[in-house]
Amino acid sequence: MILDTLLRRAAERLLAAGSPTPGLDAEVLWMHASGRDRTWLYTWGDRTWGETPCERFQLARFDALLAARVQGMPVAYLTGEREFFGLRLATSRETLIPRPDTETLVSAALERVGAPAGQLLDMGTGTGAVALAFARERPGWQVRGVDVRPEAVALARRNAESLALNNARFIHSDWFSALVGNDGTEPLPAFDLIVANPPYIAASDPHLVLGDVRFEPRSALVAADDGRADLCYLIRHAGPFLTDGGWLLLEHGHTQAADVRGMFERAGYTQVASVCDLGGHERVSLGRWLAD
Repeated sequence: MILDTLLRRAAERLLAAGSPTPGLDAEVLWMHASGRDRTWLYTWGDRTWGETPCERFQLARFDALLAARVQGMPVAYLTGEREFFGLRLATSRETLIPRPDTETLVSAALERVGAPAGQLLDMGTGTGAVALAFARERPGWQVRGVDVRPEAVALARRNAESLALNNARFIHSDWFSALVGNDGTEPLPAFDLIVANPPYIAASDPHLVLGDVRFEPRSALVAADDGRADLCYLIRHAGPFLTDGGWLLLEHGHTQAADVRGMFERAGYTQVASVCDLGGHERVSLGRWLAD
């Protein structure tokens, strides 16, 4: 079959199944199945494919991936990777899929860096996307990522190793728990920036049964108190782990900004503000901690 025809039919099938990006999905799945890149595909799209045993194997692999995508399985889980902030990251079904909206969190953190060196903490790091993107852009900084799920920590470490980012390390921790000494007498580590993309979706949110979200770990998506619990926890407990003048930056839902700003203000943060994502939605809220 001619490749262009193959991909067009695949895209039509994905469109009928409800994919928001059927053409892109078809191309990405074919490139993964065949081991070819997009430049090759655009150059040789008029080529007949499937005449050799190797090509027939690749077609069978593509058909299997396409069938799984038609059933809703996220492309990032099918290919095992996702691009984020110019980095190619390994993904797994135990972690959230890095999304373009979260690049807003990275950009907002970078904008608040005034020194060539410092310390950043990424809470609930998942694949390590935010931590690693920041670590690459600010090689003089030391970056630490924590996650309550050991499989997420292992994945983030593999991503750091594959990207050769030696200024990022990852540990298993339930929020701040592993950063506190066993007897509580050791001084707390102090970070210039703390960032997080915590669970912020209400359990009753209808979007949880739609699209890629259906397949992602619920524990990384849903928070109590209509999605506010983890945001509130981080705002209330981050202060002692921040340097004087340090920043806390949190991603949240596009309707939660005013509520989150109120949490920051009630907790005593200054310079509280929100930052919009590329779609114009208030996606990240932040505040500066000034020690008493």
